Amino acid sequence: MPSPSFPSKPQTAALRFASALSKRSDTEAAARDLADEIRAKLDRASIDLACLFFSAHHASQAGLLTAMIHQSLRPRIMVGCSGEGVIAGAEELETAPAVTLWAASLPDVSLEAIQSSFSPTQDQFRLSGWPEPDVGNSTFLLFADPFTTPMREVLGLLDERYPGAKAIGGLAGGGQGDGQNRLVFHGEALTGGLVGVRLSGPVDVRPVISQGCRLVGERFVVTKAEHNLIHEIGGVPALERLQAIFESLPEEDRRHAHRALHLGIAIDEHRHRFERGDFLVRNLVGADQTTGSVAVGDVVQEGQTVQFQLRDARSASEDVNVLLATDRAAHRRPPLGALMFSCCGRGRGLFGIPNHDAVALADRLGSIPVAGFFAQGEIGPVGGRNFLHGYTACMALFAEKDSAKVTI
Repeated sequence: MPSPSFPSKPQTAALRFASALSKRSDTEAAARDLADEIRAKLDRASIDLACLFFSAHHASQAGLLTAMIHQSLRPRIMVGCSGEGVIAGAEELETAPAVTLWAASLPDVSLEAIQSSFSPTQDQFRLSGWPEPDVGNSTFLLFADPFTTPMREVLGLLDERYPGAKAIGGLAGGGQGDGQNRLVFHGEALTGGLVGVRLSGPVDVRPVISQGCRLVGERFVVTKAEHNLIHEIGGVPALERLQAIFESLPEEDRRHAHRALHLGIAIDEHRHRFERGDFLVRNLVGADQTTGSVAVGDVVQEGQTVQFQLRDARSASEDVNVLLATDRAAHRRPPLGALMFSCCGRGRGLFGIPNHDAVALADRLGSIPVAGFFAQGEIGPVGGRNFLHGYTACMALFAEKDSAKVTI
């Protein structure tokens, strides 16, 4: 008697990614080259999402660039922006003309485009036109103009409206004032506002947020604060605590600390141990010798746990490598593509060598399609909330959904 047969379970179509780079200064030629390369790499696969990033050299021709690529490839959604520099593969092009195009075929993944503009006279605003909240895990890729978008307020509203959603991206660069940056939305080039896309469904978008610091000194509780001014830490004037930390550092660290000492604000006060990634790192922006107060680049509240942090090339290099290795060990599914948004204060200026973060990603993840840009501010989640960062490398790693996590 023959064995009964059962219909095979349908297989989900595979995710596919491709990236291309052009170093041409001729915008029209660069657009043709990018479209031809992406089409060849993806063959007949549909292009569901395309991300386009370019240096300021191409900003004046951004309308032509976006229109040519959109018309040639017909992606479902295309977003992107100008940057202080361009990241493609294992290369970081900080000053040279460059355009990179990253494309993804994402079968069965829900994609919803987002575009917002903000009036400078608005005291309050809503995320009008954005997708309705859902119960699934969503990821937002967001690109915004720093001169026309109140990004911190946007992220606060996003956390309220989409609890648990991740936001990854960056602020456009290359321009020196209002109207000089460019945003990409489908086949258009915009001069302000915000663009992005929400992804949900059978794709795992994993954030890797490297703030590039190491902890120094002890942890303390803020005992007196007002807005972004910390008056007392652990019952002692904040400036006195800061000076004590500085004097306790080795001589080599002191040389960096003059311009690279920051404050880490604990995200979860209930943790028994605080380690890498448990703090939101913020700049120290000033001190008052008379009152002993220290100004921080964010609102700080009494009762919060804080610890000073030191950022230097060694700490930043160790941080990005450890985080990438940890992600790889924690997931069964390797990344198939990645986007990287790095602060324009990193790169050669921080590490003293070119291509540091891009090479670290390639070393850890292999030669997967990677694209991104140097930003004027980076967007990424820390401790379950989304923040605007500085001096940070924010990465979005795209993989198939994990059936189970690896215990490490």
